[in-house]
Amino acid sequence: MERFGASFLIAGIVTFLLGFFLQGVMPVLTLRKVPVATVEELVQTIPPEFSDLAEEYPVEFERAFGEVSLASLVEAIELGKENYIAEACWHCHSQFVRPVSKENIRFGPVSTPEEYQNLMQLPHLFGTRRVGPDLIRQAGKHSNDWHMAHFYEPRNIAPYSVMPAYPWFFDENKRPTKRALALVAYVQWLGSWAREVPGTIYNVDAMRGGDQ
Repeated sequence: MERFGASFLIAGIVTFLLGFFLQGVMPVLTLRKVPVATVEELVQTIPPEFSDLAEEYPVEFERAFGEVSLASLVEAIELGKENYIAEACWHCHSQFVRPVSKENIRFGPVSTPEEYQNLMQLPHLFGTRRVGPDLIRQAGKHSNDWHMAHFYEPRNIAPYSVMPAYPWFFDENKRPTKRALALVAYVQWLGSWAREVPGTIYNVDAMRGGDQ
C-alpha cells in the first residue's frame, strides 16, 4: 500500500509540474515577444463621445477629470475598466464576438487578435455568459445619456432587462459621479477603433442604413 501511495504522490506531482509548465510557463515563453501596446500608445485620438461627456455634464466632468485631453481620456477609461471589473459587468457582457453561428448577426464582425494586443485588454474580459449583448464594439451605438439612464435604472430603458441598477454611481441629486462618467467613457471607448457601427439585431437602425 505504501508503494501505491508513493506512486500516486509522484504521479500527482509530475502531473502538476507538467500542467504548470504547459499552461503557465509555455504561454509566457511563446507570447513574451508579441508586442503589447500601452494605454498611451493605444489612445491617440479622443472619441467624440468623450468630448460630449464634458459638454453634457460640464460641472461633474471638470470636477472629475478637468479638461478634455488624451491624458484625461486615459484616466477615465482606466478607471472605467476598474469599475467594469469591480461591478462584475463582464459576467453578463462579453467582449469577444466568437466565430460561431449567428454571432455576427447579433454583435457584428468576429473579433480579431489585434483588438486585444494592448494593456486595456489585459486581463481579457471575454466573459462566460451572454445575458446582455457583447460590448467589444459598443462605441457610438447609444448616446451618453442613454448609458447614464441605463446605469441608473435599466428598466427605464429596457423594461424586461435583468441588469441590476447602479444608483450609487450617482449623487443625491441623481447627477453622475466620477465613477459613472468613467464607466460611460470606457464603454463608449470600446470599439472606437472601428467607428462604423455594424448593423446587428441590437441596432436595427444600422441594419436599415439609418442615422446613428
